Amino acid sequence: MVLGSLPASAQDDRPVQFSLGGGWTFANAEVRDHFGDGYNFNVGLTFAVSPSVAIETLYSFNGMGDKDINLPVSINPLETGVPTPFTADMNMQFGTASVVFRKPDGGVRPYGLVGLGVYYRPVKVTTPGVGFVPGYCDPYWYYCSPGGFVPVENIIGDRSSTDFGMNFGAGITFSRSFYVEMRYHYIWGPTFDATAVGGSASQKANGQFLPITVGFRF
Repeated sequence: MVLGSLPASAQDDRPVQFSLGGGWTFANAEVRDHFGDGYNFNVGLTFAVSPSVAIETLYSFNGMGDKDINLPVSINPLETGVPTPFTADMNMQFGTASVVFRKPDGGVRPYGLVGLGVYYRPVKVTTPGVGFVPGYCDPYWYYCSPGGFVPVENIIGDRSSTDFGMNFGAGITFSRSFYVEMRYHYIWGPTFDATAVGGSASQKANGQFLPITVGFRF
């Protein structure tokens, strides 16, 4: 390939670079109480403004791990319910635009970045139980209901939220194109009123995630 004959500095001076990477996404803060860690897959474009400054656009898909809770389920709302597992499944997709500050030359090139993004988080809640479900509110699942009889053999909740957030992080580019990076994402999520089910006046589904990614830039 022609790129193989170019020095590292010449490759990084290209006006546009395509990136492809993947890794592990950690759920942080309150999010860890509602979802497990997962994986990430990223594609992006980086536009050079100068040898040391660039603008990056990135799309990322993050599949988060499931978490179970037990709620008492009964056929009659006046009877004592049987503890039944409810499972929440979530993925997170986002698009970000970030300013990248990078070392302009050398075989090992550290960089830092900061930017804003739009985050889409769909949540699906399922259970094998059948019967009456009491009132329950979990803002991270986008679920808040006073209770009642529901068809709980299948999906009982399928909701999503699209919100703004920010990200900042740092990484290292090795040799011509291999990179390792870590980013922190904070998302301003929706607010839910939990007073109907005995909760606090309001609960927010803000998100905090820490993806660690390895990949290549071409």
